Amino acid sequence: MAKLAFLGLGVMGFPMAGHLAAKGHEVTVYNRTFAKAEAWTKKHKGKAAKTPKEAAAGQEIVFCCVGDDNHLRDVVLGENGAFAGMGKGSIFYDNTTASADIAREFHGLAKKMGFDFIDAPVSGGQAGAENGQLTVMCGGEQGPFDKANPVAMSYAKAITLIGPPGSGQITKMMNQMCIAGLVQTLSEALNLGQRAGLDMDKVMAAISKGAAQSWQMDNRWQNMVNGKFDYGFAVDWMRKDLGIAMAEGKRWKAAMPVVALVDQFYARVQERGGGRWDTSSLIQPLQKP
Repeated sequence: MAKLAFLGLGVMGFPMAGHLAAKGHEVTVYNRTFAKAEAWTKKHKGKAAKTPKEAAAGQEIVFCCVGDDNHLRDVVLGENGAFAGMGKGSIFYDNTTASADIAREFHGLAKKMGFDFIDAPVSGGQAGAENGQLTVMCGGEQGPFDKANPVAMSYAKAITLIGPPGSGQITKMMNQMCIAGLVQTLSEALNLGQRAGLDMDKVMAAISKGAAQSWQMDNRWQNMVNGKFDYGFAVDWMRKDLGIAMAEGKRWKAAMPVVALVDQFYARVQERGGGRWDTSSLIQPLQKP
């Protein structure tokens, strides 16, 4: 069993840290709102710390899952940041979906300070976090990855070391790009079927058994047809992710015309007050022009 910290107890981090504790690891948690950390300790075996530094002190692995680059800097840097508390030979295992730039930056800084950094964004959403069935894509070095892997499997179904620092984040960008394009075309298809008056249960029973089948189709079509979006992965976060992807695309001169277009469609959802709606809400502007 390992001594661990977990920074960030949002809809993903709260259950992820819980799985680590359930496996018998010694877990100390930190959250910007301390009451959330206290609530976690009432549900799971572990301790709550009031600063990232306090949480990270003496730990073998420090896990982190926060919102974006700025949130990550807040918990990592400074006199009360996690890096200030980490010891030689420890590992910072970052499950945040952030930029590849910050992953490379923090990897270099960690090495100078005598410990390791792995960028390890996850896919699977809130349900995957709660069920311990996340997919993790990593960037970093083989040794630290091998050391952390058995522990991280507490909340994952698959973990892959993709390549050097930043590789995990670029892989997550690709994941989000695929989802965005798929959900837009699924939205357009469902909207067509509804307007044509088709029996959507029969339609989906037919096409979900063929080449068009996808996770989004299987798990989102019914709520999309019914206009229910008050759950799931928020549009605000998807736009953040697509922005990161487009910025990385400019670095590599990789054209992303469809991603840029879908990002504009998500902006329309935000304008309608749907920033916290699930990403499948791309159909809403089509249903209600």
